[in-house]
Amino acid sequence: MRPFDYERPWNIDAALAAVRDTPGAMYLGGGTNLIDLMRLGVLAPELLVDVSRLPFDRVEETGDGGLVIGAAVRSADLASHLGVRRRYPVLAQAALSVGSAQIRNMGTVAGNLLQRTRCAYFTDVTKPCNKREPGSGCPAVDGVHRNLAVVGYSPSCVATHPSDLAVAFAALDAVVRIEGATGPRRVPITAFYRDPGDDPRQDTVLEHADLITGIEVPPAGAAAHSAYRKVCDRTSFAFAVVSVAVVLEVTAGAVRDCRIALGGVAPKPWRAERAEEVLYGADATEENFARAARTEPAGARPLRDNGYKVPLVRNLLTRTLIDLAKKGA
Repeated sequence: MRPFDYERPWNIDAALAAVRDTPGAMYLGGGTNLIDLMRLGVLAPELLVDVSRLPFDRVEETGDGGLVIGAAVRSADLASHLGVRRRYPVLAQAALSVGSAQIRNMGTVAGNLLQRTRCAYFTDVTKPCNKREPGSGCPAVDGVHRNLAVVGYSPSCVATHPSDLAVAFAALDAVVRIEGATGPRRVPITAFYRDPGDDPRQDTVLEHADLITGIEVPPAGAAAHSAYRKVCDRTSFAFAVVSVAVVLEVTAGAVRDCRIALGGVAPKPWRAERAEEVLYGADATEENFARAARTEPAGARPLRDNGYKVPLVRNLLTRTLIDLAKKGA
């Protein structure tokens, strides 16, 4: 690991200034992903600015009945928070599925949203990778891509985003709170992640020195009837091959509200808008759930070895919808 400087500011202005004034600076929260990438040589920041002690480690109620989840809230604390478990089970379940118990105790909410892809070509600096070095190529297209994207990718990058929490937040229409050089701003989670395009280096719309301070979650409503399910190669400490986050409200046998996001299939959380359109107002039957699931992931273009993800998504989504409808009956 290359030498680096370290600072621990005690207020947000000092943190922003420290990163703003050093082009090679990065924020440090739990460090569960960043430190690994530094050890591998993928990242080599000149300065780490530790923001883990800033006052963003609480889950707070908003005046309209929603929540603001601080950026420094640990995944374990989010999973065990009684209000989150009762009103947003999809979020509690996603938090509980993160990594392992040790990772959940260290990793922060913001860090989970900002973690980098686990594509083997990205993490191996001896291999070319457009996400590390644009123009060097994407060997995953013709190489090892079993767990990579089937939709939303570009010829330059077929990596998937590994976050569990981002998928749940996408189904909840959450908003990311950001502090930066131009002041505070709010970005919907569905607009927070960038498409890879020709230059996939940057995963999000964050500018240098931008700091996530929290995530706003709208009032619960239908979110009380929600679930997160994840298929992975191991039962613990593994990233999603496919995951689904579903919010479903059924009234008098018909779907009144439905929000669906998919993970493990794209470079960002994939909002299943086509399935939602099919379900709105439809009878809450297994046939209609299966019909909606067959529309996703919309525009899928599987690679040589990952076509299995398409039926896996459809089966997992159908089963989750059926189970949620039975619980709400």
